[in-house]
Amino acid sequence: MNFPIVYVRGYAGSTGSINSAVDDPFYGFNIGATHVRVGGDGEPHFYQFESPLLRLLIDSTDDGGPYRIFVHGGQEAYLDSRGRGTIDPKTIWIHRFYDDSASTFGRDPRKYQIEDAAADLLRLTDLIRLKTGAEKVHLVAHSMGGLICRSLIQRVIPELTGRSNRAADYIESLFTYATPHNGIEFTEGFRGLAALRDTLDIEGAAIFGRDRMWQYLTPRDKRDGGPPEGWEPHTMTDEEFPLHHVFCLVGTNAADYDAALGLSARVVGPQSDGLVQIDNAYVPDTPRAFVHRSHSGRYGVVNSEEGYQNLRRFLTGDFKVEVELCHVQLPGTPDDGIVWQLETQLSVRGVSVIVHEQSTAHYCPIQIERPAPGDSAESPVPLLITFLSSRERPVDVYGDPLPTLRQALRLRLLSVREKGGIFGFFDHLEQTADFEDTLVVDIAPGEGTTSPKAWATWNSQLAGAIRDYDATKGAPIPDSEPEIGRWRGEVPMPAVSHRLLGANAVLAITVTPR
Repeated sequence: MNFPIVYVRGYAGSTGSINSAVDDPFYGFNIGATHVRVGGDGEPHFYQFESPLLRLLIDSTDDGGPYRIFVHGGQEAYLDSRGRGTIDPKTIWIHRFYDDSASTFGRDPRKYQIEDAAADLLRLTDLIRLKTGAEKVHLVAHSMGGLICRSLIQRVIPELTGRSNRAADYIESLFTYATPHNGIEFTEGFRGLAALRDTLDIEGAAIFGRDRMWQYLTPRDKRDGGPPEGWEPHTMTDEEFPLHHVFCLVGTNAADYDAALGLSARVVGPQSDGLVQIDNAYVPDTPRAFVHRSHSGRYGVVNSEEGYQNLRRFLTGDFKVEVELCHVQLPGTPDDGIVWQLETQLSVRGVSVIVHEQSTAHYCPIQIERPAPGDSAESPVPLLITFLSSRERPVDVYGDPLPTLRQALRLRLLSVREKGGIFGFFDHLEQTADFEDTLVVDIAPGEGTTSPKAWATWNSQLAGAIRDYDATKGAPIPDSEPEIGRWRGEVPMPAVSHRLLGANAVLAITVTPR
């Protein structure tokens, strides 16, 4: 079913910035982009993306039609004027929580409080559910908007209902763009600024500090004093909300974030989107994707094709695909000082952008660790979770749907010697992979009680162009865990990788209908 979508924007800060946000009828969700960084010259190249709002209004969904948006002078006035269940659930709504804090409507601005915004979000979602007849809504949030949503899930609804597990009765899923789930931290030379921010609450920015996050993420009956030792703001549990219904999009481009003349990127460091550090931008144990986009602006993650493709597939995709690297046995010994890193890059057939990318150049490779004493050597290395839609199958030159959903996962294994926290480059070739190949995966959706089928081959084993390869002419990968509606198979790593990853290394792929 297509649930209503509620968009929750990010932090504005000063009254002037709040006024600018309020002047936009769609709070920025309508802003597209014409810039993208590609190629080796480092220059901005033209790429026109019309905005996530327009794309949702254009693209068809599972019942064949696009989403719609109703304003008619004011969303809530329109909702109030309609009867129960008279509005199409397949609609988009904007949580205009900053309106009361603007100075442009001839009244004294109300001081912004994130708890108030979360409570207002509950009121809006209740009204939308009543007038559309939908059981739940999708929440789509940028930056601080994700914290408003989490305050709703983790504090407001539990306080209202007296139960910590009721948020899923209201919300189908939560998608966050560049949300500082674990706060906004500063690099060592700027730690004093963080303390000043949290103490003085300049422009309300203390909401990104640990103590303030404890207040708006924790119900009153559990909030006795300050946060306990070891508490992390990004913590969520399946009891509070199903973690597999949360998706976190993480930006990795700090260089192209223009806020405050680049000061922000210097304060938080290069391992960030220019404002939020990469490791703070997701909730642990939830699906996520990394894209080389900045926090906002002309290269921002919200107004990007990469962001939209991940959003759309998470909201409407009917298959979840999980990929893990299993049975790895690294060469050498634990004391040889070699650091092993894996880069991943995911492409989906018919999509013109990379939908997921983790690389050393973007400060977010996957670290392959040797098992700690007592740990199993069989512990898998999670590579990614993505979503596919059988309704968006590309067509061939004759206009006929292609028989499979195809994605390509590029893997690059790199290593460098490290001792005492210092890299040794005497035997190193920078950005030269010890192993590199691309796995081409084709998935044929099952029908009825028929499980999906999958085929996979390494690009190095293909004789011609990938576009000419027909996977269905070969035998599908055996289902290693036969179960109706679910498929899991293993693909051996190429022989050339065995001296690095071990002869038993495989990629385990799990396809689950949603």
